[in-house]
Amino acid sequence: MSGAGSIEQFVRLDVEDGVGTIRLDRPPVNAMNAAMQDQLRAVADQTAERGDVRAVVVYGGERAFAAGADVKEMAAMSHADMVARAEPLQAAFTAVAAIPKPVVAAITGYALGGGLELALAADVRICAEDAKLGQPEILLGVIPGAGGTQRLARLIGPSRAKELIFTGRTLDAYDALRLGLVNRVVPADDLLATARGWASQFASGPAVALAAAKRAIDDGLEKPLDAGLALEREQFAALFATEDREIGMRSFAESGPGKAHFVGR
Repeated sequence: MSGAGSIEQFVRLDVEDGVGTIRLDRPPVNAMNAAMQDQLRAVADQTAERGDVRAVVVYGGERAFAAGADVKEMAAMSHADMVARAEPLQAAFTAVAAIPKPVVAAITGYALGGGLELALAADVRICAEDAKLGQPEILLGVIPGAGGTQRLARLIGPSRAKELIFTGRTLDAYDALRLGLVNRVVPADDLLATARGWASQFASGPAVALAAAKRAIDDGLEKPLDAGLALEREQFAALFATEDREIGMRSFAESGPGKAHFVGR
């Protein structure tokens, strides 16, 4: 616990060898209250800005990724309260999605409601065999409010997203894999190492090109095809002004693919 007069920290950033781990820490199951949401936004913004972070793991610990929003806190809120809270709630998850670096969610135990919405804000999701995922908000008489109706539909298609959101049912890890909701399922004991291994491949990668690829895909999905192609063209051409492009092409000509030592500029 924090000392008197201090604010308890529920989200922190740990950095090692170019990989930043955004660690959720509100026992027992990382129920996301308003303070935790605001801290998530601040840590995501910090992660985006730090030059020593080249890829990111979002992790909730061995017991649970995040079991959702703090329902007790929400139950006490009025309509006016939620009108005021809905924007900062969404902004916390959008800040994670906007990190201009590869982001992987490492999912143990429950990723329900807001927990799944946080995982959806990552680029890739790897989950433990014991993971449980779902959007059960409809069972409380509401709908997902932190991106679930939008990101889930974009990831697995509107019909499958509607079925999950309408019923509020919970998926096990392999059902989630079959739906394309997660990229990989691994034994729980291997989860964090697997996620860090995925992230670490980008620790010495072409950071500007990776950010450009992420922006072209994410922003392009919101545009008609011709506008998306224009965005891709703009990002592609801009990379010819980078040092990494010179390094990568010179290394390819001299030594073949996959041997470049990028500097992130």
